[in-house]
Amino acid sequence: MAGLKNAYLLRVYQEVCARNRGEQEFLQAVMEVLESLGPVVERHPAYEAEGIVERMVEPERLIQFRIPWTDDAGRVRVNRGYRVQFNSALGPYKGGMRFHPSVTPSVIKFLGFEQTFKNALTGLPMGGGKGGADFDPKGKSDREIMRFCQSLMTELQRHIGDWVDVPAGDVGVGAREIGYMYGQYKRIQNQATGVLTGKALTTGGSRGRTEATGFGLLYFVAEMFQCMKGQSLGGKVTVVSGSGNVSLHAIQKAQEFGAKVVAASDSAGYVHDARGIDLALLKQIKEVERARISEYAARRPGARYAPGFEGIWTIPCDIALPCATQNELDGKAAQALVDNGVTAVAEGANMPTTPEGAHIFLQNGVLFGPAKAANAGGVAVSGLEMTQNSMRLQWTFEEVDARLKEIMAGIFHNTHRTAKDYGVEGNLVMGANIAGFLKVAESMRWQGV
Repeated sequence: MAGLKNAYLLRVYQEVCARNRGEQEFLQAVMEVLESLGPVVERHPAYEAEGIVERMVEPERLIQFRIPWTDDAGRVRVNRGYRVQFNSALGPYKGGMRFHPSVTPSVIKFLGFEQTFKNALTGLPMGGGKGGADFDPKGKSDREIMRFCQSLMTELQRHIGDWVDVPAGDVGVGAREIGYMYGQYKRIQNQATGVLTGKALTTGGSRGRTEATGFGLLYFVAEMFQCMKGQSLGGKVTVVSGSGNVSLHAIQKAQEFGAKVVAASDSAGYVHDARGIDLALLKQIKEVERARISEYAARRPGARYAPGFEGIWTIPCDIALPCATQNELDGKAAQALVDNGVTAVAEGANMPTTPEGAHIFLQNGVLFGPAKAANAGGVAVSGLEMTQNSMRLQWTFEEVDARLKEIMAGIFHNTHRTAKDYGVEGNLVMGANIAGFLKVAESMRWQGV
């Protein structure tokens, strides 16, 4: 709590800690936002008088439910499902569903809290929500996943709707899972609505959704470099962690901007290819064969593989893009990047940098794009999918991509401008937190207690 010098914010955080004991992910996310709000509550005393921060850190609704399903051997299995409807001040709750054994109320609340501000930054009318289950789709057959998704939606359908709460995909939830959930919702409700995003193109999905988070990340980074450095991305040596959907499309767009991407990783290790990543080969290994990234080094002359993904941050680079998982880039890794001359870091995953790591970047003048701003491309295009569903239209890829680029540029400039307005020019973490908070706070004030 050393970062909270404002008595009001300190009191709110102490109350959050007392109510959410042991929920470290959620508490970390709350602290990261509250640390930015000192200048805001000092300038706007009405926020304390009206309990805005107390209300904003408490989810409007947290739903927990049982998910019974039958595996292929006929054995009944039981998982636990969640949906947090965190804040609806700006519109219907919007946020993904995550299927992973690590899913807990703390994780879901952290993600829903972050989503509230991320959605606000897009400028689209979306509130914040998140959901998931402690179910691991790895090693499960399509039939088992279908039965699980149908059982989950049998309960979840009563809590969602296209003007209430619109889930999407996240870790462990792709087009297959969205399809099974959508089919069950339609079967029960007898409605073909835009209740889920990430749908197939044949059923109201949006072009550009797969590419959105990775492409959006690079649109943000390119705008950041142009505005704050007066430079393009051409020739910039870049390290991208991960090798999933976000990472692959971040690599693709970085290469299109002329950057030289030299590293990627998975949960087992990382590869360093000084000549530049062969994206076609990496996609073949990760998307088609679903093999370990060590296969890349085995087939690519000159590429080096190392076990343990942490070492990826010791590779000298101009730009580092953590796109794998939360808290993957700690203080030690951040210092290694700084010592090797990194110029910019932007988060493609949700909260991939620890508070210590973020502090090191900011203290050393590294351009740092926080997740709630830099990786908002995915939810932005989800919002555009909702728009297309409401209009009964489907835009071309070029139309969606142009809107995505415009949204990400707008997020950067709003973040940058807000940081300057509150006396912390160049601090995009504070700029993003304050800009997102202000939009939600003013909407909450307008609607009353």
